[in-house]
Amino acid sequence: MVTDPVPLRAVGPPFRAMDPWGFTTTALLACVLFLFFVSLWNQGFKRRKLPPGPTPLPFIGNILQLDFKNLTATFSQLAEKYGPIYTLYFGTQPVVVLHGYNVTKEALIDQGDVFMERGDVPIFDDFSKGKGVIFSHGERWKQIRRFSLMTLRNFGMGKRTIEERVQEEAQCLVEELRKTKGQPTDPTFILGCAPCNVICSILFRDRFKYNDAKFLHLMGLLNEIFQLLSKPWSQEKDNPHSEFDLENLKMTGVDLFGAGTETTSSTLRYGLLLILKHPEVQAKIQEEIDRVIGPNRVPSIKDRQDMPYVDAVVHEVQRFTNLVPLNLPHAVNRDIQFQQYVLPKGTTIYPLLSPVLRDSKEFANSEKFDPQHFLDQNGKFKKSDYFMPFSTGKRSCLGEGLARMELFLFFTTILQNFTLKPVGDPNEISMKTSHTGFTNIPPSYQLCFVPH
Repeated sequence: MVTDPVPLRAVGPPFRAMDPWGFTTTALLACVLFLFFVSLWNQGFKRRKLPPGPTPLPFIGNILQLDFKNLTATFSQLAEKYGPIYTLYFGTQPVVVLHGYNVTKEALIDQGDVFMERGDVPIFDDFSKGKGVIFSHGERWKQIRRFSLMTLRNFGMGKRTIEERVQEEAQCLVEELRKTKGQPTDPTFILGCAPCNVICSILFRDRFKYNDAKFLHLMGLLNEIFQLLSKPWSQEKDNPHSEFDLENLKMTGVDLFGAGTETTSSTLRYGLLLILKHPEVQAKIQEEIDRVIGPNRVPSIKDRQDMPYVDAVVHEVQRFTNLVPLNLPHAVNRDIQFQQYVLPKGTTIYPLLSPVLRDSKEFANSEKFDPQHFLDQNGKFKKSDYFMPFSTGKRSCLGEGLARMELFLFFTTILQNFTLKPVGDPNEISMKTSHTGFTNIPPSYQLCFVPH
């Protein structure tokens, strides 16, 4: 009798094909854990050499521990805990922060040859591509900075010709302000045109009327201006060691416009707002102007030596407004022993300006606006090594001389011709702005320019 064969039964649980999604999840989890431990080990290795600081999280570093609405306050709080030299991680990138005059001076002045590289900031690198004079590196930076200084001197920097251009622009500024007829005015646009026109007069040997369509276009589309400067460098394209190509030239022009326009404009706007808030300061300024210059003579930079109070006010405006509180990042160009720490080549350094300008030992009541910070007991102007709004060392602002001339002449000329009147109660004027990051931007406001 034929019977059907008995089917074989598998021993143990039935075989099931592995879920492909489960395998993928497991593999991803393994990779994440692997990268997690690699990151921890790598950061721990780096931290053994660098100054102390808050423990970073894998991949994101200390980003979550920073208040990006007020970075200066965050950095000061960290300095209280970790000291004047500490390390932060922006992602996996270590950044060494220098907090205070002594360590900043030691780095940028005493060891300036090592700390003169420019640190990497992605938002700036994407914009500049390492070109120009502000964000370039190494030999490129040396060539471009040397060229920029030489060219500015050839165009009259530090000479009477530059002063005459600033004086001319100050008078044009007065005429524009007269057109407001004492009515409430937002000064942002007008105060931006004045320093921009000074740069135009230096680079292009011409200035523009404030309502000129070309000038307004140039202010918005600066890149198109620098094509006018391409011809002098068409000999350099065949020199493989030269950094004077069109892209570098254009970005250098952008640097000069950006640094020479916005910073001066913002300082002027902050200064007028502070004077509105402190009417006693305005009264002293105008008394000194009336006594030294009078109502008709055009102010000159030579007047500064006879006007210590105005000079002190200009310095105090720059100190108090703290326009670039974090400074631009530096980097070391070789391994260096800095105090008791080792900083590897390429380490990004933030030599903060805010704690220097707001140092309470150098400036009594440093959080208060007070021109007496720059006056001695006899009312004479008093210099301070802590005054470094333009930074210091080899990477300091190359337009510092021009900016200081502009600020003195613009402030003096405006207050020679106008009395500033607030719109509303001066006691309610606020200096607060919505962001305090790389720069402090003055709040929007209105004022009246009443003929003096």
